[in-house]
Amino acid sequence: MELELRHLRVLCAIADAGSVGRAAAQLGYSQPAVSTQLRRIERHLGEPLFERGPGGVRPTRYGAEVVEQARDVLARAAAIGHRPPAARPRRTLRLAATNSPMLSGTVSRVRARLPELTPAVTSVYASSRIVELLEDGAVDAAIAADYPGMELRHSAAVRHRGIVTEPTFVALPARHRLRQSPQVQLADLAEDAWFVTPDDGAGWPGVFYDACAAAGFSPRTVHEWLGDQTQLQSMIADGLGVSLVQPTLRPIPHVVVKPLAGSPLWCRYVLAWRPDTVTDDVVETVVRSATDAYRDLVAQAPHLRTWASRTWSATGG
Repeated sequence: MELELRHLRVLCAIADAGSVGRAAAQLGYSQPAVSTQLRRIERHLGEPLFERGPGGVRPTRYGAEVVEQARDVLARAAAIGHRPPAARPRRTLRLAATNSPMLSGTVSRVRARLPELTPAVTSVYASSRIVELLEDGAVDAAIAADYPGMELRHSAAVRHRGIVTEPTFVALPARHRLRQSPQVQLADLAEDAWFVTPDDGAGWPGVFYDACAAAGFSPRTVHEWLGDQTQLQSMIADGLGVSLVQPTLRPIPHVVVKPLAGSPLWCRYVLAWRPDTVTDDVVETVVRSATDAYRDLVAQAPHLRTWASRTWSATGG
């Protein structure tokens, strides 16, 4: 005879059941049929494979080796023709982003939640330029900014969705005359020098100058600044001026961050994307990741939490 897979299954069944009768029941054969099969296999191999006893059977030393080999052959046979599931193809998400502290936390969460997606980030200051990149198909999605009453403008080829709208705060030198004030009137900064970032094509710095005009003044000294936040804070700490900042900014020593009374300036961060290249699940994941990242920033900004608790409790929100 030649050993076949059915013979190997009989040996493994007997070894597992510890009894020829129980093995026969599991295989759906009669006990005499399985006993006959076992004797034929043993004659073919030339040695006993099982020791018989009152409680059943157990493999001999040689039988244990044969059973182990039989299990290996059966496992290999079962694997024939079965392919492992194909790895999901990796995709690249070309993501442009304006100056936002939530970017790092957003990207790290997207990578963890969508491991088959590889974000490729491009830093772009102006939201208007971000729209151009989206319209041209140079990027797939972007985190941009706009302002109340000045919603991000784009064609039907692009969609956008708000992530968070935040008030604008002001950074002052720690020795500033208003350092003890819980909030600062914009008009009280009329004599200060200002650091102001350039035109972002979405309404800034026009909204700043409009707010100053509404407060009754025009800034006397303006330093146009687009650079490292730590350098900016160092110059503020040295008393060279004040600056409007994001409320989640973590001040360095000798800088304090204060809310503006009446919250005259707000900024909204939005996710903009091309629906022809970005699926709904990716949009949902990026928005959720950005929201979670922003929540972490709020947790690290006591001046923002204090402002929020006072503002919402005062308005019943």
